[in-house]
Amino acid sequence: MQPIYFPGALGAPLAARLDLPVGEVIAYALFAHCFTCSKDSLAAAQVSAELKAQGIAVLRFDFTGLGGSEGDFANTGFSSNVADVVAAAAYLRREHEAPRLLVGHSLGGAAVLAAARNIPEAVGVVTIGAPAEPAHVARLLAPGRAEVEARGEAEVEIAGRRFRIRRQFLDELARADILGSLGQLRKALLIMHSPRDTVVDIENAARLFLAAKHPKSFVSLDDADHLLTHREDAVYVARVLAAWASRYLKRRKSGQEVSPACPEGVVRVEEVGSGKYAQTICAGHHRLRSDEPLTYGGSDTGPSPYQLLLASLGACTSMTLRMYAEQKGWPLERVAVELRHEKIHAADCETCETKEGKVDRIERVIELVGPLDEAQRQRLLEIANKCPVHRTLHSEVIIPTRLK
Repeated sequence: MQPIYFPGALGAPLAARLDLPVGEVIAYALFAHCFTCSKDSLAAAQVSAELKAQGIAVLRFDFTGLGGSEGDFANTGFSSNVADVVAAAAYLRREHEAPRLLVGHSLGGAAVLAAARNIPEAVGVVTIGAPAEPAHVARLLAPGRAEVEARGEAEVEIAGRRFRIRRQFLDELARADILGSLGQLRKALLIMHSPRDTVVDIENAARLFLAAKHPKSFVSLDDADHLLTHREDAVYVARVLAAWASRYLKRRKSGQEVSPACPEGVVRVEEVGSGKYAQTICAGHHRLRSDEPLTYGGSDTGPSPYQLLLASLGACTSMTLRMYAEQKGWPLERVAVELRHEKIHAADCETCETKEGKVDRIERVIELVGPLDEAQRQRLLEIANKCPVHRTLHSEVIIPTRLK
C-alpha cells in the first residue's frame, strides 16, 4: 500500500493510510487516533479492518508531529488537532469522497466532535473513551505544568515517550468547549466507554451523552482499558461500531441502496490487514469474515475455513430438503443440520477406499421438525445426500490455479 500524505493544519505533510474494501465502497470514514498515539495503534487498525470488511473505506492519519507525520508536536494544540481532522476530510473529499463517518479515540474523539460541524457530509460520529472536556488531558501533563507556567514550555513523559509542550497547548485545552457544541451536532452519535477506564473516567461519557441530542447511543466496554490493548476488546469495539454505522450508511445521497459487490459468479478473499490470518470474503453484495481461532494464532474474528466448508454443506443440505418437501407438499416445518469435521486414520474407516494415512470425516446430523411419517423422513434422509455441495465433495474436483 502506497503511503498517503496531505498538508495538515500547520502546513506540514501528514502521513495517512487508506484501507479500501474489496468491490464497491459504501462510504468513507475518518479515524482520529488517541493522544500521542498513531494511526497504527491496535484500536485504529482493528476498527479500520472491521469497517473495511463491511464495505467502508477508512482513512487513518497521524496528527502533526506524531507517527509518520512531519511538523513539531510542540507547536500543536487542540485547535490544530481539530484542523488536522478537517484537513483529512478535505483530502478525502478532493481525492475520493467526503467522509460520512467520523471516529475518534480518546482526545481524537473530542477532536472529531469539534470538527464535525465543518464536515457537513458526515452523518455519524463515534467516540471511544473520549473526554467530555479536552482539559481533562491536562492532568496527564501535571508533572510539567509548573515548568510550563514558569518557562513557557517543558518536556513531559507520556506512555514512555517524551514530548515537548508549550503554554498554548494547555491554554487551548482549557478553552475548548465540546459540551457546548454537542447540542448543535445534528449527526447520529455513538459513545463507547469503559467503566474501568483509569485515564478518562466513565463520568465523561455520561456528560457527553446528556449534552447530546438524539439520535444518540451509548455502549459500555466493560473490562476494556483506555487504549484497548487487549485484542478482543478492540475487536468488540470494531464489530459494534460497524453494526451501528450500517444503520446510517446504507443509503447514499441519491437515496439508492448501495452494497459492495464482486463480479457475478466470483468470490474474492483478501487479507484484512490486521491480525495474522483474518480474511474478508466478498460474494456478490455479501461480505463475510474468516479467521483462525486464538489457539491457532488467529484473532477469531470469523469462522475458520473448515467451519465455512461445513456451513456450506449444512446450508445446501437444508435448502435441498426444503425444496424437495415443498415439491411433494410434505409438512416439513423446520430443518436443522449439525456438522462436525475430523481427520481419522484410514484404517479405522471400513467404507473408505483409502487404506493408509488419514481421511476427512464429516458427521452430519439432520433434525426434521413436523408431522412427517417414517417413510417421508427416510426419503428426506436419502435426498440429503443429493444436495449439490454433497455431490461436489464426493466428485472429482479440478482446481486450476494461476498467478494474477
